[in-house]
Amino acid sequence: MTSAVGVRIGWRDLPPKIRSAIEEILGSPVVEAVSQPGGFSPGTADRVRTVAGTRAFVKAVSVVQNPHSVELHRREAAITARLPAQAAAPALLGSYDDGEWVALVLEDVPGRHPHTPWVADELAAILASLRDLATRLTPSPVPDVPLAAEVLRHDFGGWGRIAANPPNDLSPWAAEHLDQLCALADRARTVVHGDTLVHLDVRADNILVRPDGGVTLVDWPWACAGAPWLDTLMLMINVRLFGGHPTDQLLAAHTPGADPRDLTAVLAAMAGFYLDAARRPDPPGLPTLREFQRAQGTAALAWVRERLTAASDRRGQTG
Repeated sequence: MTSAVGVRIGWRDLPPKIRSAIEEILGSPVVEAVSQPGGFSPGTADRVRTVAGTRAFVKAVSVVQNPHSVELHRREAAITARLPAQAAAPALLGSYDDGEWVALVLEDVPGRHPHTPWVADELAAILASLRDLATRLTPSPVPDVPLAAEVLRHDFGGWGRIAANPPNDLSPWAAEHLDQLCALADRARTVVHGDTLVHLDVRADNILVRPDGGVTLVDWPWACAGAPWLDTLMLMINVRLFGGHPTDQLLAAHTPGADPRDLTAVLAAMAGFYLDAARRPDPPGLPTLREFQRAQGTAALAWVRERLTAASDRRGQTG
């Protein structure tokens, strides 16, 4: 099964001046660094411990590894510094940016990523936590974050780009329904609006389950204001990828008040984004990203097909 795991450098691979800058933020030399799995950044992702016993989570990347990752780190630093306690995010202890390297020093949150394939009880607890988080973050406690429709504008154009230049391996069903998929993506742009602060990239590797059962979301560069059900929907695409759970029933139960047609539209738009992105060359330092995007896109598209078929059957029965 395809997981969100990239190829990254470690603490000892950082230039001495970067390690020194991080240790200055920590106030003590680092004596232990343990690289953490999950995620796609080619930079470091280490839990560190200092001589003084301070613990922190350090992530650092340079333009040599991937210029886009540098921009994401900058964005994450700016957003995380403004997140309130109710956002259930690690606190930013400090950051470093010399134009080439960007490093974030974050609170080291005890916990682990959820089990995948997903475990029913753990998934139920995380879904409940996301609903509670959406309530606490409505209205958005962070002013001036971008709107979800703006952040997703390019992503939701995936089916349009596929229709203009269909790949040879496009599924026959998708090829036959391109007009419908493009229409759904157009609808998606109009239904993601809202005043909830959303993470927008919720998947297993961006979640920590703490020893007390609580949930912490990490990696917030895509935070924006959008519909309160967006994070739940994004998570369910990842759940669908691994299989074994009644995704339609779970989605309906944890998105009260959401129009099922809106959920299907956003699912379709995300499928288009993943499948369009997956056909591009590997980004620098990210050799596993396209495989993961293809897997998520394929899973989301199969789910969209099922939802559209079920909706058509219901109309036929009541028509």
